[in-house]
Amino acid sequence: MSTKLRSTLVFVGFLTAAYSVAALGGWATASSVKSWYPHLAKPSWTPPSWVFGPAWTLLYTLMANVAWRIWSGPATNPERGAILRRWWLQLALNGAWSWAFFYFRSPAAGLLVIGALLVLIASMQPRLARMDRTAALLWTPYVLWVTFAACLNLAIWNRN
Repeated sequence: MSTKLRSTLVFVGFLTAAYSVAALGGWATASSVKSWYPHLAKPSWTPPSWVFGPAWTLLYTLMANVAWRIWSGPATNPERGAILRRWWLQLALNGAWSWAFFYFRSPAAGLLVIGALLVLIASMQPRLARMDRTAALLWTPYVLWVTFAACLNLAIWNRN
C-alpha cells in the first residue's frame, strides 16, 4: 500500500470516528431537542438551534484533521501517542455529553462531562502547539466552542 493511500485511509478513519460520535450524539439528542430543551430556562445569549449543526460539523471535521496531522507527524515524537490517546478520550467525552445532557435530560450530568472535556481539550492545546502549530490552530475553535458550551450548560443548570 502506498504511503499516500495509507495516509488518506487514516484520515478517512479519523473522520469516520468523529462523524460517528456526531451521529450517536445526534441520535441521543433528537427527542429531547424538540420536547424537553425548548422548555428549559436559557440565558438570552443562547444561540438559535440552527447554529449547532453547522458549528459541530465544522468542529468534528477540524478534530479529525488534527488527529490526522498528529498521526502524520514523526513517530519518534514521544508526544504523538499521548496526544492521540487524549484525542480518543476527548471524542468519547464529547459523545458522552450529548447523552448526559439530552438523552438523560440532566444539565448537572452534562456539566460534569463538559467540565472534564474542557479540561482535557484545553490541556491538549500546548501539547499540540509543541508538535504541530497548525494542528493547535485548528484545535482552537473547538476549545473556544466547548468553553462557550460549558458556560451555556452552567447557565441552564443554574436556571433549572
